[in-house]
Amino acid sequence: MVGSMTDKANILEVQQTTVSFDGFKALDDLSFSMRRGELRFLIGPNGAGKTTLLDTITGKTRPRSGRVLFDGGVDVVRWSEHRRVRHGIARKFQTPTIFPSLTVYENLEAAIGMKESVPTLFRPLPKNRRDRIQETLALINLTSLVGARAGTLAHGQKQWLEIGMLVIQDPQLLLLDEPVAGMTRRDRDRTGDLVQQISKEHSVLVVEHDMEFVRRYASTVTVLHLGKLLCEGPVQTVQDDPRVIEVYLGRKHSDAAS
Repeated sequence: MVGSMTDKANILEVQQTTVSFDGFKALDDLSFSMRRGELRFLIGPNGAGKTTLLDTITGKTRPRSGRVLFDGGVDVVRWSEHRRVRHGIARKFQTPTIFPSLTVYENLEAAIGMKESVPTLFRPLPKNRRDRIQETLALINLTSLVGARAGTLAHGQKQWLEIGMLVIQDPQLLLLDEPVAGMTRRDRDRTGDLVQQISKEHSVLVVEHDMEFVRRYASTVTVLHLGKLLCEGPVQTVQDDPRVIEVYLGRKHSDAAS
């Protein structure tokens, strides 16, 4: 839980934050924090506040009260979404956001210059950026499809490409919203390995409802319920918590979806 003092070791602190929609508190005096370099999973039933929390972190939603401290204490609660992106907060939504008419390489080429004021897509890239694209292609396992149109990729490959488009911008904090939704078991495993690899160099927050995926790849899990922090800790501790079993794990899988 977040105290009154800012912890410089934390990449993110959401402090006593409330978000209301027509009288409904999507976040109810919520405090949440992540340490630098941490891979954190966020779960909870429908209406728990998971998406609202991501919206608040990225600036899509402004809270009624509270603070959002990023990168060692900078309060970004009044910053625009674009300014937060430039400062190092990246978000992947459930549906891949790629350029379908461009090749895999061109998508990464466009993404690598997205933080800049002058577009780089039609300018020659320096060698360090070309090398960075090759490294990212290898990371997301798409080297063999470098010339393929992004729109022709399989679902899982589109997800990996978008993750690569975010990673190549070198964010400090990467938010992934249900990254394995609609994937085959094989692709889910590849995505889990990819997320763990990315977390070696970036802080990563994953919202997920696939509990098999969470159990396999998570170390620390935060559970939200009705806009509040219900439970937090190692996977086994959270899984065995009677409150979590009651409000989330004990429900049918379809009811647990975000």
